[in-house]
Parts: sequence; C-alpha cells; structure tokens
Amino acid sequence: MISRYGYDVVGTVVFLSVLGTVLAALFIDVRIVRIALIAVLALLLLFTLYFFRDPDRSSPKGDNLVLAPADGEVVAITPVREDDFLKTDAFQVSIFMSPLNVHVNRFPVTGTIGYFRHVPGEYIVAFDEKSSLRNERTLIGIENGRFRVLFKQIAGFIARRIVAQVAVGDHAQAGERFGMIKFGSRVDVIVPREAALRVQTGDRTVGGETVLAVMP
Repeated sequence: MISRYGYDVVGTVVFLSVLGTVLAALFIDVRIVRIALIAVLALLLLFTLYFFRDPDRSSPKGDNLVLAPADGEVVAITPVREDDFLKTDAFQVSIFMSPLNVHVNRFPVTGTIGYFRHVPGEYIVAFDEKSSLRNERTLIGIENGRFRVLFKQIAGFIARRIVAQVAVGDHAQAGERFGMIKFGSRVDVIVPREAALRVQTGDRTVGGETVLAVMP
C-alpha cells in the first residue's frame, strides 16, 4: 500500500523511470551503459515505492496511552519546560526516522486538535538535538479532556517537505494517519512530567502501536 501523501512523488518517479528506460533503449548503443542506466532507474523506482509504503497498523486501546506517532529509534528522552501548549514541566521523547523507516505519521492520542503551528527554519541533521528548536517543524497539540500532548514533525537534512493535514478543532483518533515527513526526519512527543514512560533511549518504535507513555 502506497501512502496517499506520496502519490505526487511516486507518479513523477514512475514517469521519469519509464521515460528514461525507453530513451535508453532507443538511443544508447553501448550495452553496458544502457543496462547500468536502466538499473539505476529501476533502483530509484523501487526505493521510492519502498519509502512511501503505508502498512496497516493495529493500535492498542486505552484513553491513558500515548502512542508513538512514527517508526524509528528513540534518540533522546529529555526533561523540558513546555510553554506553547502544555504550559508545564514535561518529558520530550525524540524519535529519529531514517530514510528506511515508514514515514507516515499517526496521532499519538485521541482528542481534539487544540494547537497547530508551522515554524520555518533550518535543515540540520534531524538526530541533532538542536534540530528540535532550529529546523522547520510543525507543532500539534491534542487535548483529550484528561491531559494534553504536544508533538512536533521536524524536517531533517534531506527531508524538506512536511505534510500535516490537520487544523485546530479537528478530531484526532489515536493511531490514525494524519501526515508524513518526506525523506528522513524526526518527531518529538512532549508529555506531562507525571506520565509513566514506557520506552528508553535506543528503543525502536512502531507508529500507532508502540506505547511511549501511560498517563495516570
């Protein structure tokens, strides 16, 4: 299954791959060069299809669960003061997505979108801690009636296209797709300090399935 957020890129790569293969077959006489070019185009197409894959997921149930919004590796768990939406002391769980991970993002909790902001910025490598404050990013806050969660989609060195199809007032369902970050990136999830964390640095997460924290 290919993500709908990648239809434009996949369509462009398919067109260019087919066109390049036809032109190579018609106009390149040197066999080894022709085969090499076609092989490169085929690898590019396969990588694009692989990158924009969008597998179905089964999310655990529980109003007090905070789920991972993305596949990747937990690269940092940091105590922070969050004043944009939570307005309290919090834990920030940072998940780095390599180009080989599934890049579709999912809501971490069920509730109402109470905060949304897009911040232009730089494009330093996403696993660098400074990327959370300096890179292009979106901030999305969800209020579920019991607690608030804020999470950030952060562009990386390669990723420069953040998709977030949300608006303040929208309903969010835990585990439901809402967007993606294209070609390598990072997601920060910020939960109140009283949350019981269920992951540690180095753990691998599965978007929509891995429990990051449990709220009291």
